[in-house]
Amino acid sequence: MTLLTRRKIVQSCPALLGVASSLAAPRIAHAAPRKTPACVEDGPITRSQIEGPYFKPASPQRMSLLEDGVEGERLIVEGTVYSGYCKPILGALIDFWQADGNGEYDNQTLKLRGHQYVDGEGRYHLETVVPGYYPGRTRHIHVKVQAPGHPILTTQLYFESDPANRQDSLHNSALDMKISERHGRKLALFDFVLNVY
Repeated sequence: MTLLTRRKIVQSCPALLGVASSLAAPRIAHAAPRKTPACVEDGPITRSQIEGPYFKPASPQRMSLLEDGVEGERLIVEGTVYSGYCKPILGALIDFWQADGNGEYDNQTLKLRGHQYVDGEGRYHLETVVPGYYPGRTRHIHVKVQAPGHPILTTQLYFESDPANRQDSLHNSALDMKISERHGRKLALFDFVLNVY
């Protein structure tokens, strides 16, 4: 079966050009957002992965998961949520949950769990800790991302170049965050590209 992209459909049927353009995400009034190699029109969509056993609904809305009793190296995770057209998705919802620096999930309370809405440029910012290892798993952060009125993408984010990635059967390098430093704190960057057109 031949996979048709939006570009191929429009090229093969010029009459659809006006319709396809009218269905695109609305343009934002300010300058175009930063683009990354992950965001290429008709390019790869962010891959889904299993939810795992530790998701809990009704997490608090917050941009920082840091609180008393949370152990681990401080981490900032940032990026943008894009559509398949490579346009920022305004109003996207992102839900995070993870283990602490010792590789332990708190299943009694809502520690290291939280959701947020992207800003007016489709960007998110999360303050948390680097999750620890536990048997069979490399470091990872669980995520659910949803564009308004669309299905939820459930996936996991990984740390590029982590030696334990090779031993984790779930690890997918397409979900690796780019790691650097900012003001003495570890910074992880990842842009989501959703199957939204």
